[in-house]
Amino acid sequence: MAARVVQSRRRPMSQINVVPFIDVMLVLLIIFMVTAPLLQQGIEVELPEAAARPMPPDEKRPDPLVITVDREGALSVNVGPRARESLEIEDLSAIAADYIGTNPEAPVYVRGDRGVAYGRVVEAMVLLQQAGADKVGLITDPEPQGRKK
Repeated sequence: MAARVVQSRRRPMSQINVVPFIDVMLVLLIIFMVTAPLLQQGIEVELPEAAARPMPPDEKRPDPLVITVDREGALSVNVGPRARESLEIEDLSAIAADYIGTNPEAPVYVRGDRGVAYGRVVEAMVLLQQAGADKVGLITDPEPQGRKK
């Protein structure tokens, strides 16, 4: 009895169609490219303008600790597990104290919206002082060229 060879109609594994996989990956790449810059910006704050000198970049310094006070007076921080979330004073104080304790040379800044009450910005500065910051800077936008005095 002679053995009969039956050919399979299925494709061998070396001929898998990868075009749909490539299409899905390109769509995901485009989605990440569009959304990544949106995630970087964080909380929108309209900074006051000032004719101050910009800080020179220094790669030796650790990343700065920045407390943001938005227009409604909500506080957030740029570091930690709850970065860019609205936080209560106690939570913010604990995060700031921990960061300043582990990075004593890190610059510390307050980024306050121009429309927020001055007292709320002062509260953020006092919170940072109590957390161990010796110096606290304010972040501003540069003045437009036509308005310089």
